[in-house]
Amino acid sequence: MVNILTDSTSDLGPALADKFKIQVIPLYVNIAGKTYADGVAIRTPELLRSVAKTGQIPKTSAPSVPDFIKFFNQDGDTVYIGLSSQLSATLQNALLARQHCAPGRIYIIDSMNLSTGIGLLVLKAAELRDKGLPAVEIHRQISALVPNVRTSFVIETLDFLYKGGRCTAMQNLMGSLLRIRPVIAVRPDGTLGIKGRTRGTRQKALQSILDDFGENLAEIDISRIFITHTGCSADAEYLKQEIIKLAPIQEVLITDAGSVIASHCGPDTIGILYLKK
Repeated sequence: MVNILTDSTSDLGPALADKFKIQVIPLYVNIAGKTYADGVAIRTPELLRSVAKTGQIPKTSAPSVPDFIKFFNQDGDTVYIGLSSQLSATLQNALLARQHCAPGRIYIIDSMNLSTGIGLLVLKAAELRDKGLPAVEIHRQISALVPNVRTSFVIETLDFLYKGGRCTAMQNLMGSLLRIRPVIAVRPDGTLGIKGRTRGTRQKALQSILDDFGENLAEIDISRIFITHTGCSADAEYLKQEIIKLAPIQEVLITDAGSVIASHCGPDTIGILYLKK
């Protein structure tokens, strides 16, 4: 028996997690002095309403070592695929928790990614498990796919990045005045960087990530694509329909980003995530 475990920042949502028999350990969100388990006690719409009402940007935190131990101490081997070690203490806590468990049972993979960039790896791992592969082989094959994940997304507002300390007041002001929307991408080292900047309408911003997808189509694994967003489902459906026109994509999955991811990127963020061949 092999257990596939991820954390809530993989943004798969309950339906996909249930379908693929994936366990999810939640990160935490702190709002107005209260702490909530991501995806369990709070979801993104509630979080964004709180921010709109209070003006306070939530703080987020990793699962504790005891949290991980509870998930690790179950029957069978466990393959855990988690949030980039460059973005959170989550993976480090998983490594510490493994030291308190029976040796040779817990396999940990640093996704070097976030959101459904993690989710792409997690679903692949679940499919390998269903083919009967042992945990050690799942770990080997999924680790080899980590460099192949491509994650980029358009940020609608710089307010969350500014209030969270990730851009300056001047950058926030200029971005608002010039209607600049940054395109954020996950770098190969697991950190975040600005891939580009779009200026003008929302439609232009959406077209920019569609154009990028089209330019890279020859190297994309078209078996599964994710579109993940924070509350802009109409835009997500538009991107899906446009992507389907570009190639015979076998599966385009739309998911809502969880409250931890939304705490850092804000409302109306949307991205396209895929694996290279």
